[in-house]
Amino acid sequence: MHVSSDRGRFAERVLRGLDDAGNEEHVVFWIERKAGALWAVGRAVNPEHRDVKDPRPEDYIFEGYELEDALEQANAALEDDLTVSEHDGRGDHCRPFTRDEVLKPLEAWFFGR
Repeated sequence: MHVSSDRGRFAERVLRGLDDAGNEEHVVFWIERKAGALWAVGRAVNPEHRDVKDPRPEDYIFEGYELEDALEQANAALEDDLTVSEHDGRGDHCRPFTRDEVLKPLEAWFFGR
């Protein structure tokens, strides 16, 4: 089976927060392009502690064909975690995902730049 070369993470954010026990945790959000022109949004907690680097199926919070829908889902998930982090006394800030940020690597791949 041929795997499309348009796959990969196009944008990523890392939010540092605290788990329920008060230990530091890293929450990674990303927007990814999958085979078949499918956009996916993922969220993983402490992925650096996993034996396998590939995302698990349950890490994906959205899959669809519209970039705007992916951006909306990614930013909503990021905002939810930022709100929880603020309630825990952490003032971390992550900039939202933007259309231009995601389109630049897609255009670079598509046009061979």
